[in-house]
Amino acid sequence: MEFSTEKLSGNKVKIAFTVASTDFDAAMQKAYLKTRGRLNVPGFRKGKAPRKLVESMYGEAVFYDDALDLIFPDAYQEAITKGEIHPVDRPELDVAQIGSGQDLKFTAEVFVMPDVTLGEYKNLKATKHMHDISEEQIDERIQQDMQKATTEQDVTDRAAQNGDIVKIDYLGTVDGVPFDGGEAEDARLELGSNSFIPGFEQQVEGMDIGEERDLKVTFPEEYHAPELAGKEANFHVKLRGIVERIKPEMDDDFAADVSAFTTLQEYRDDIVRQLTETRDKNAETSLENELVQQAVDQADCDIPEAMIADELESAYRNWGMRLAYQGISAEDFMTYTGQTQEQIRDMMKPETVNNVKTQLVLDAIGKAENIEASQEEVDAEIDKHAQEIGREVDKYKETLNERQIQYYKELTTSRKVIDLLKEHAEIDVHEGPAHDDEPIDAQEIADQVADALNDDEDAPDTEQDDKSHE
Repeated sequence: MEFSTEKLSGNKVKIAFTVASTDFDAAMQKAYLKTRGRLNVPGFRKGKAPRKLVESMYGEAVFYDDALDLIFPDAYQEAITKGEIHPVDRPELDVAQIGSGQDLKFTAEVFVMPDVTLGEYKNLKATKHMHDISEEQIDERIQQDMQKATTEQDVTDRAAQNGDIVKIDYLGTVDGVPFDGGEAEDARLELGSNSFIPGFEQQVEGMDIGEERDLKVTFPEEYHAPELAGKEANFHVKLRGIVERIKPEMDDDFAADVSAFTTLQEYRDDIVRQLTETRDKNAETSLENELVQQAVDQADCDIPEAMIADELESAYRNWGMRLAYQGISAEDFMTYTGQTQEQIRDMMKPETVNNVKTQLVLDAIGKAENIEASQEEVDAEIDKHAQEIGREVDKYKETLNERQIQYYKELTTSRKVIDLLKEHAEIDVHEGPAHDDEPIDAQEIADQVADALNDDEDAPDTEQDDKSHE
């Protein structure tokens, strides 16, 4: 077998194959043996008719596809290996010459890893933001532990008040007619959470256990159920129970209960340490992202659509898995947000394209700078990941296949490239208060949707809870 390659563009290659007639004839014989059992020849049982007779009846072309299928895989693999070709999609075949007694000639056009024209990637300028650890951050972190340590107890000697969790039955009507989702029994509601229609929670305040009231409310003009938007409604409510949250005192006992420390000051100092470590790690990651993005923006390459499609499919699948971990399906998410699968994919595509280009640029810089990951460095990366996920290093390594090991090799090489960018960059360190101006992404929306759909687990069903809440 002989082959030659021709570069059609920066991301497409044409491989021309010539297979000797003797090799093609041998493949034709194998194709005959493989397919003869499927062919009917009068006077012969299936599989017993001679090849010449079959070819005279059906034509020898009846074996061409199978013969080509027998020849192509090995020929193609040899060509891409010897030619150092890196396909990213299935090849398109075109047969130029085929037939018994003559050489087989065909071509394969395939998209390959594209050429990357690097721009400036040294002497870049970036800012490392070392935001102050604010009192609000510290208090928020403490409140998280405070919430975990908070207990609940039933209240029987007073009326419901703001901050209580009440258990209620309710039936909502508009113009005297009940509506879908407007009825519940023994539903839990935190007064002051503003999770129900405006005005509802305030009217529950002051009710005693066993008391029944008619509450007058108006649905918002912009409401997810159009038939209820702007409508006045009546809710007949019965208060079944009151639950009070008991927060612990913020003292040394609280610190000992929620941490490994015996004093409140030690506990608070450790929170500052944790927040500082997180701040430093995030600052370093943001700096690296900024430098990498600059290098990517200044590079140029023609990315094959197949690479984008593969990455987009992977991103969409991972997004669906993250939703599933939060107890919500992709279908529920799209129903809740009014988005289609195509819209979600379109939203993901720009970042997906950038991710593909980023890896191509990092690889190109690595080749330009002769950066390679040593086995010791790869092992260190694997060890680090195994420890992060709580796995025994040796046993974890035994589970890795060649593709996973290659991933760690590429990851280690990329880290070394990023270190190169930082080493040659002009970095300005900015200290001061943080500014929360990050845009909301699809995953943040997903988190909000998951929270909304899972809110009030004691309600009879999720659909009912959604329709009763703002």
